[in-house]
Amino acid sequence: MAFSKLSFFFSLLLVSILFLNWPVFCDTDEEDNLLKGINNYRASLNLTTLAKNDNAECLADELADQFKNQPCTNSTGANTVPGTEPQFANYPNLLAKCHLNVSNTRDGAVMPACVPNLVPSLVLTNFTESQYSDNLNDTKYTGVGIGSDGDWIVVVLTTGTPEGSYAPAASAASLVSEIGLIYHLLFLLLAAFYLL
Repeated sequence: MAFSKLSFFFSLLLVSILFLNWPVFCDTDEEDNLLKGINNYRASLNLTTLAKNDNAECLADELADQFKNQPCTNSTGANTVPGTEPQFANYPNLLAKCHLNVSNTRDGAVMPACVPNLVPSLVLTNFTESQYSDNLNDTKYTGVGIGSDGDWIVVVLTTGTPEGSYAPAASAASLVSEIGLIYHLLFLLLAAFYLL
């Protein structure tokens, strides 16, 4: 009897570990294509490739969601005159959703573009042959996050400095690890009661 309870416990433990660590795959072809295109563009200029930054990607996704209801015009996205970009009153909330704060995003660059149907060749051209190419040509940028929604795609560039790293706020990282630890301890406690 004890052996069957013990084997059942280990089976549940194994299944819970497998489900906790199961990767989630998303259909982000336009984002992956743009990342490859940007890195090929940078390589052609003998610049280092940009590493994917999950926190910058979170912010890019949030910003793309904010842009999605705006129509594509000759004055939006890469065609925007510098200084006339839309300002989001809820920008601090968008940063908070991604566990970021202003101090570690200051040196980064946010580059939105609107391309009907997100045609890959046009999307890449909107970044490499526009005002955004200055940022893509800059060696200070080391990371990238890309998000899209509707006809909008947003590229967020990060740096290797603390002011542009897009590293999560310390309290957010510790909260996530604490939740994971609490979940595992709760599972072990319930399993121990089951065995008794």
